[in-house]
Amino acid sequence: MRDVAAGIRYLAQGQRWVFTHRRWLAIGLVPALIALVLYAAALVLLALYAGDIASWATPFADDWDETWRSLLRTTFALLLFAFGLLLAVITFTAVTLLIGDPFYEALAEAVERTEGGGPASPGRPLWAELWTSLRDSVQVLLRVLAFTVPLFVLGFVPLLGQTVVPALGFAVSGFFLTVELSSVAMTRRGIPVSERMRLLRGRLGLALGFGVPLVLLFLLPLVAVVLMPGAVAGATLLARDLAGRPLPVE
Repeated sequence: MRDVAAGIRYLAQGQRWVFTHRRWLAIGLVPALIALVLYAAALVLLALYAGDIASWATPFADDWDETWRSLLRTTFALLLFAFGLLLAVITFTAVTLLIGDPFYEALAEAVERTEGGGPASPGRPLWAELWTSLRDSVQVLLRVLAFTVPLFVLGFVPLLGQTVVPALGFAVSGFFLTVELSSVAMTRRGIPVSERMRLLRGRLGLALGFGVPLVLLFLLPLVAVVLMPGAVAGATLLARDLAGRPLPVE
């Protein structure tokens, strides 16, 4: 529980940092707002066509009794939208970081300076930074899918799918959200995705304490936009301390 509390504390410290350095708050809002518009459009389309996708994916139910057919397809459509929503929470961060890469790099560097300094920026051209961010985000997304697809299937299991599966879904989303948000500070330290995940697995409570509250808050679109700059600042503070610890023995 101590690590969970520490994760929540880093999250609060990051929000406090940007609200006391409001220029960085304003700069960080722009990429998040652009990403919000893109994701809102995608989720609206998913909501509109979820029923059609459910019908297409369950042709075997065409001859079922209407009540059972409707129940199956409604459940499928709801789970599909829930899956899309959780995936959006994770990829929202990756896409926002990609859109605002120069802004968030500068924000993280400013946080480091106020905390006593950090490693210098690698000085790579913008296209190289964007490529690194995209490559790392794809690696994280593939790992997310390895967890969320089985959870989506388990969502059809009575009782389990309405209790345990959502809780696991939030935990998985929170962990990978922390991985994504810490990428700015971790990349500057030359720490690849695999080692970031090893570090955060070794302090799982810390990762969940930071990421799970954000997942819940990011379900509210405008809240996600407002909290994004502080989330990057908090993840930078978290990464500063975490990167100084030895890697856990596997």
